[in-house]
Amino acid sequence: MSRAIEKLRNIGIVAHIDAGKTTTTERILFYSGASHRLGSVDEGTTVTDYDSEEADRGITIYSAAVQCQWKDVTINLIDTPGHVDFTAEVERSLRVLDGAVVVFSAVEGVEAQSETVWRQADRYRVPRICFINKLDRIGADFERTLGEIENRLQANPIALQLPIGASDDFEGIIDLVEMKALYWDPESEGSKFEPREIPEEHLEAAEEWRGKLLEAVALLDDDVLQTYMETETIPSEDIHRLLRKATIAGTLQPTFCGSALDYIGVQPVLDAVAEYLPSPLDVPPVQGLHPNPKKQAKGPETRKPSTDEPFCGLIFKIQSDAHADLYFCRVYSGVLKSGTRVLNPRTNKKELINQLWHIQADRREKLESDEIEAGDIVGVIGPKEAATGDTLCDQGKPIILESITFPETVISMAVEPESNADRKKLTDTLTKLGRQDPTFRANISEETGQTIISGMGELHLEVLKNRMLRDFNLNVKVHKPRVSYRESLSAPVQGRGQFDRQMAGEAHFAAVTVRMEPFNGEAPVAFKNEIKPGKLPGELEAALLEAVKDQVDGGGILGYPLMKVQLTITDVEYREGETNEAAIRAAAAQAIRECLNQAEDKGSIALLEPVMKLEVVTPDEFVGNIQGDLNKRRAIITHSELRGNLHVLEAEVPLSQMFGYSNDSRSLSQGRASYSMEPLKYAEAPPDVLKTMLG
Repeated sequence: MSRAIEKLRNIGIVAHIDAGKTTTTERILFYSGASHRLGSVDEGTTVTDYDSEEADRGITIYSAAVQCQWKDVTINLIDTPGHVDFTAEVERSLRVLDGAVVVFSAVEGVEAQSETVWRQADRYRVPRICFINKLDRIGADFERTLGEIENRLQANPIALQLPIGASDDFEGIIDLVEMKALYWDPESEGSKFEPREIPEEHLEAAEEWRGKLLEAVALLDDDVLQTYMETETIPSEDIHRLLRKATIAGTLQPTFCGSALDYIGVQPVLDAVAEYLPSPLDVPPVQGLHPNPKKQAKGPETRKPSTDEPFCGLIFKIQSDAHADLYFCRVYSGVLKSGTRVLNPRTNKKELINQLWHIQADRREKLESDEIEAGDIVGVIGPKEAATGDTLCDQGKPIILESITFPETVISMAVEPESNADRKKLTDTLTKLGRQDPTFRANISEETGQTIISGMGELHLEVLKNRMLRDFNLNVKVHKPRVSYRESLSAPVQGRGQFDRQMAGEAHFAAVTVRMEPFNGEAPVAFKNEIKPGKLPGELEAALLEAVKDQVDGGGILGYPLMKVQLTITDVEYREGETNEAAIRAAAAQAIRECLNQAEDKGSIALLEPVMKLEVVTPDEFVGNIQGDLNKRRAIITHSELRGNLHVLEAEVPLSQMFGYSNDSRSLSQGRASYSMEPLKYAEAPPDVLKTMLG
């Protein structure tokens, strides 16, 4: 369906868990006419939390795409999870979105996952607006939350509204642009609201905050600044124009307030999405690389959001189905038509586009036409080998867009089928789960033969286990979760591997020397080639590099993946007619094994453990209990502050010490403490942990 691209908004709703994202999304869908009843998170009847696991737990687990119309604007909206175990859903959504609404609870303020999603949005340069929610709750504080957004997130929130009252007395909001009070009608479930004059007791505060707004806007434009200095006011159209410009540039974040549960303040957020967040035309053209390395030297390939450009799109999510997988695709340029073939440059294979679907949470709707244009988001059926993060593009104009980077897994557990008959079914199921969820890993342990699945947390693995049972009808036995360690080195080592054999009457020879050393770059493992050009034929040099990477993927002495290591190929010995790919691979494997054995002999194997960033919020009287318990868990408390009448502790703590913390923190605080935890880094584990593992 053709639509004006400037009237399109691709946005996400992001926040910490329990800030009210899904309730806000429900209100947006209801007021825009996309749904005809108001769903409830508590009752499990929301549009976007349609999965039975989400309904049972009352949390969002999977990002859900829905579309709605607001006035003359079409909004593609993605509701994302707030729980850290499902951060991949936020990551892949922000990668393809043009803007975001960040929801904050006025009671808890900026929480741990609020910081995570804000950083993710920063990384993808996603413009955003803020909605301070839950102002009807006891302990709600608009100004404190606004200050935390500014200080903790290093952001520039600019208040466009003020609450009228707070907690039980919260009754409406003040629009600082039009200087009107807005009141919502609960009888109409918030569908109706009316502007009135600002109450006398709130007028002085409103004028003070409007002054701050006008000063911030005036600094964005010299002519407007001149007008403001002369008249002490700025026309509304200039305020909106300059706020839009600053929002898209990321220099300001317009901030709104309300209570989605009590129907207050949602329509102005929709107005702001249309008014301030960008269309696909307002963001820079997407850039990528030509698949041919020789052509990459000419610089990046660029695709503008235009139907005149060659087609390119990014697969950002895969949803398994009994009949055929559904691929969520953001179309960046050109036109995608059903019945056509497109190129997947990662596999260098053509993929058939059988059907195009408009996605509405758990429902699919046929498009009015069999094509989708630049800027839009669509569901695709047909591809066979595409994975999350893959580019699809025009066969004649290939391009590889930047893929999506997902965090390392931190926790694993063994699973086994309850019967041998289910063994192949388990393998197929794990393959399907891995295609859908990029933070899920499955492999076979060489030591025990067990199938090990890895994920982002205990809840993540529990949800995956339940999916095996519910969606795939597969009964599995699961073992206790365990930490996903990594191996590294504390000192450089060098190893030489030689393969010299007679096979079937022919001589086979190769010798490879490699150096392994500690490394602190961005990649878990870095590779370097110091072989002199021309010393090895090109195809054998490529085979050598591939062999070295394959061996490193096999892990270290303990079988854990290597991390913070640089591997350098320093020398290779070649004999004409005797050195072939098989000999090269065997020599490379021996060289790396020699390095690892040397490291073990010298005591320079380092075991890295996942360290979590922990935030505990507790009433003041339980701080001593919580701190004492954290000290026993090897936690390092990095920050402590009062937030209203609650005490907030931030700490870094090894994941291995945090199993069962949910129950322990409740018992230490009479059920009144809450906590959130997210992966922070890998750090060296204590020597006794390594000693136990080495036996």
